[in-house]
Order: sequence, then structure tokens, then C-alpha cells
Amino acid sequence: MPAAAEERLAEYARVWASRGIRAWGEGWWTMPMTVGDQIGRIVGAPPGSVVMHQNVTVAEAIVLSCFDLRGERNRIVYEEPNFPSVRYLHQAQAARGAEIVVCPDDAGVVEALDERTLLVPISHVLFRNGEIQDVEAIVRRAHEVGALVLLDAYQSAGIVPLDVAALDVDFAVGGSVKWLCGGPGAAWLYVRPDLAERLEPTYVGWQAHARPFAFEPELEYAKGAARFLTGTPNVPALYAATPGYDLIEEIGVERIRESSLRQTELLIRLADEAGFEVGSPRDPACRGGTVTVRVPEFEAVHRELGERGILCDFRPDAGLRLGPHYYNSDEELVFAMEQIAEILETGAYERHLGAVARF
Repeated sequence: MPAAAEERLAEYARVWASRGIRAWGEGWWTMPMTVGDQIGRIVGAPPGSVVMHQNVTVAEAIVLSCFDLRGERNRIVYEEPNFPSVRYLHQAQAARGAEIVVCPDDAGVVEALDERTLLVPISHVLFRNGEIQDVEAIVRRAHEVGALVLLDAYQSAGIVPLDVAALDVDFAVGGSVKWLCGGPGAAWLYVRPDLAERLEPTYVGWQAHARPFAFEPELEYAKGAARFLTGTPNVPALYAATPGYDLIEEIGVERIRESSLRQTELLIRLADEAGFEVGSPRDPACRGGTVTVRVPEFEAVHRELGERGILCDFRPDAGLRLGPHYYNSDEELVFAMEQIAEILETGAYERHLGAVARF
């Protein structure tokens, strides 16, 4: 957690206590847009094209609500290793008439796209192994057949340079729990500006109205990405998120990427020396910020690492996920790998066998 996050939350409490309802007219109401503009600077989006939401699932559901899925162009195509929350949402659209096409990988997505395809919700970086997907090829083919691309950059924004405008994606989403260091409850949605002027989401609330405080009985959409907002915003989460974004902007994603590539390369070398299986790409151009290491009983090893104060996570059928960020030292990475080796050698993990770890 950035040190300034605690100060920002205290500031929120002070404003709430001292200004009360007046705070809505003094910055709270517009925070989904002003904080969205800060995200825009990090991901290469123009001002006014990014708005904030509670989580990625909500953001993608708003995008889906723009479309009638009962016509001939009703296919939703994505890759099998996509994040489960995204997959669940799009699978559920079959009830609205969508045909769901799941492909083995990014190359399979390109091959499956045709004139029946409406939406292509894909990951920039895969959550299990940190592989960077060939987004450019998918976008190129999608636009050739008239489909729209919805890019999930949760696993890339803040660690892998990203320019959503240059990539020409139609929508992009992400969250703040990972590399943006912003905590929970602060996800973002980018809408390509020309689409934002003509699409009409049906998952909508009063913040998406052209004049919300007129309390008019009929809907008139706000201009631009603001029409992709819903109800009253999650103000404290946005207060908490901005210190992390400030740090990412101050350091710069290019510098962070340089450090990340060097440190993930170090982790791969250490894993090789220890005889551990590496599940992440070895080609740095294809690797995000995470190195997945598969060791015996990795769920139990993860639990023991946590008790030793070493924070990482794991994913079923993948292994331990180690994701160093700009604040981690090389010495910490060496220590973590040494501890994994010791835990396995001594059998310290055995007391955790059968235990379920959620994080």
C-alpha cells in the first residue's frame, strides 16, 4: 500500500465530516472522470475517454449492454485462458442470444473471427503465466470483419507499456489491485471516443444522464464516456487509489518495465538453478510482470511462504506466481527463492497439505 493512501483516506474522512453533502459539488461527483483521466495518462487514452467503476466485471457488463445479441452478428469470441470473471460474464450472454466461441489461444482467436463476430473480449497479459498476447493481430483481424475488441489490461497496466489509442482497441478495462497499486474498488473503462458518442448502454444510472441533478424522468445520455457511468460513485475507493497512480506516473511505466524485465529474468535464472519448472515465457518480449514457478505441492508451499512473511500467490494448474514491482529489491527475490527451496527440502510445507488458501 502506498504510504499516501492512508493520508488520502483520512482526507476523505475529514472532507466528509467538514463539508458533508457539499463535497459532492466540490469534486466528489466528478471523481470517476477526473481519476479516469489520470488512468488515461498511464494507458495512452485521451482526456474524457476513461471512467471509473467498482470492478472489471461491471465495466464489461456496461459495454455488453450496448448491443442487441439476437441478430446475425452475435458471436463473442475469446481465448480459453481468459480470466474467469470475464468468462462467466460473457458465457451468461448466451441467454441473451449470443453465440460464445472459446479459442485455445490468441492465434485461435484471430482464426475464429468472421463477419458473425460482434465482440472480442481478450486479455492483454494472461493471469496464470504472465504471457503477453498478440493484441495487434487480433485487433487488425477484428476490424477487418467489423468486430469490436474489448481489451482487459488488468495484468498489464502499470508494468507493461500500454497505449490503447495506438493499439486501436475499441474498449479497454483494468483494475487497481495489481500493478497500479490502487487497491480494491477502483476499476477503469476506456471507450474509443467516436464509439462513446454513438453507443447507448442500457446498464445505466443517473450519473450517465446529461443533467443528473435536474432529476428528469426520462433518460438523455451524457456526452462521451460519461454515458458509460452508472449510479453514485465509490468515492473512498477513488481517494485510496490515486496515490498508487501518482507513483506510477512519477516513475514512468517504461522505467518500471525495464526493472521488471531484469528482475523477472533473475527469477527465471534462480528457478532454473534450483531445478524448478518455469511456466512463464522466457522471451522477454512475450513476458508480463509475473513469473510462474511450478513446484511440488505449491499450494502448501504458498501457505508456508505467507507465514514467513513472503507475499506471493498461486493459481491452480499453474503454480506459484511471483510478481516483483518497482519497490522490490533483487535481494528480496533471491531470499524468496531460497525460502522456496528450503521449504521443499525440509518438508516445512507438509503441515499445510490439504489446507485451502484463498489468496
